[in-house]
Amino acid sequence: MSRKVTDKAVANLPVRHVKTVIIGSGFAGLGLAIRLTQQGRNDFLVLERGSDVGGTWRDNTYPGAACDVPSHLYSYSFALNPDWSRSFSKQGEIQQYIQGVAKKYNVLDKHIFDCDVTSARWNSDTSQWEVESTKGSFTADTVVSAVGALCEPALPDIKGITGFEGAVFHSARWNHDADLTGKRVAVIGTGASAIQIVPSIAPMVAHLDVYQRTAPWLLPRMDRPYTRPERLAFKHIPGFQRLSRAAIYAARETQVVGLAKVPALMQAFELIAKAKLRYEVRDRELRAKVTPNFRIGCKRMLISNDYYPALSRDNVDVVTDGVAEVRKNSIVTRDGTEREIDALVVATGFHVTDSPAYNTITGKDGRTLSEVFDDLGQQGYKGSSIANFPNMFFLLGPNVGLGHTSMVYMIESQINYIADALATVDRLGLNTVEVRRDIQDAYNASLRSKLEGSVWNNGGCASWYLDKHGNNTTLWPDFTFEFRRLTKSFDVAAYETSSDNSRNNLKVVTAQ
Repeated sequence: MSRKVTDKAVANLPVRHVKTVIIGSGFAGLGLAIRLTQQGRNDFLVLERGSDVGGTWRDNTYPGAACDVPSHLYSYSFALNPDWSRSFSKQGEIQQYIQGVAKKYNVLDKHIFDCDVTSARWNSDTSQWEVESTKGSFTADTVVSAVGALCEPALPDIKGITGFEGAVFHSARWNHDADLTGKRVAVIGTGASAIQIVPSIAPMVAHLDVYQRTAPWLLPRMDRPYTRPERLAFKHIPGFQRLSRAAIYAARETQVVGLAKVPALMQAFELIAKAKLRYEVRDRELRAKVTPNFRIGCKRMLISNDYYPALSRDNVDVVTDGVAEVRKNSIVTRDGTEREIDALVVATGFHVTDSPAYNTITGKDGRTLSEVFDDLGQQGYKGSSIANFPNMFFLLGPNVGLGHTSMVYMIESQINYIADALATVDRLGLNTVEVRRDIQDAYNASLRSKLEGSVWNNGGCASWYLDKHGNNTTLWPDFTFEFRRLTKSFDVAAYETSSDNSRNNLKVVTAQ
């Protein structure tokens, strides 16, 4: 399935038809593939541009990569893992878990790996999606986009960066062939990836410059290895692991009150973060540099026990002057200071509200998803469907993101909704389903109303949560169990539907 083919060979492949095409196989796409298999739906394919399942956990292999959600909560509810080694798992362990789940539920034969989807276009005449990829052409009754928000690295537009002569790479595309030992290294960015990278490489490099635009808030990372008795209990005491998971979920969910409803309550978290900062950064000048100037929670809250100590090392400098340009072996800041470096690590995040994938999806009126979002902002319905895109569903669509707990919970909620949508289409003999624009507009008006009082909109910061219109189109502004309730079943009355028999007359080649 993952064989390499030439462009000529791809062009000669027959067009294959399946009822459902899933694009992407991270937690979301893989989870849906498993659910469809469990429902006896075998006429689907998963098109994955990488060479394995895992998504962001396959791609982000930088030093120190780990999850900031507790292990027992960061897993499928139907595939709990009693063998987590610690309370917050590292990248390799999470990737092994995902691979193991894919094998256990026997869905790898439904995958086409190294298959980059280059376009998906709705054909109104056939009421089907036409999908082009580097592994051939497909038609599908339904397409599900499971392209994650953290999959397209955002590269900074810095003068001269392409002329840098040393190693330069994004944190999500770590160059393991670049030996940083004894080198002068610069890291641009102080987000979730950077605070893991910096402590991991600081002891090995000769000198490290950390270029900070905005200081993040840091909370303690309550991480520890699980003891042998605990792991035995998770494995052999019925219900013990599920009870532990429920307790973690409940504790995390209490944060929603401060984040989305009463931002003043976030002051308690801010006091903890300030105490941590004062204790771990003794130097007053450095402490002033890394003290945030916005309310905690406005940007993503980060957890680390070793970031501040790493910044306090003699061979580490925090640079707060903006980068003016990159030269062939140095960085020049806006105050004119030039600092020589041998390697440059770009930890500048991802295209979240402006993903390049949006340009590849064309709806019924000929506009791409990018063009629709450009006009209206990134809007959808229950994060799962978007007007103008019939028979298309989204996993991790608009306003599904979280700032406090596990995205796997939201993914499973959406899987419930989409799986029931496909079952409803079959049961009612529907040809097309498309969310009604008035329903979508009312839904988004409700979201905006809830977000008005949130810390994300009133915390005094600019973040990647906001689109270019200034709207928070990324986060879910309520309890996650409320989202689970809303997506419990497919509400077909919210959709425009058609039910003709045109598909029955189409001659297609079914994928084997």
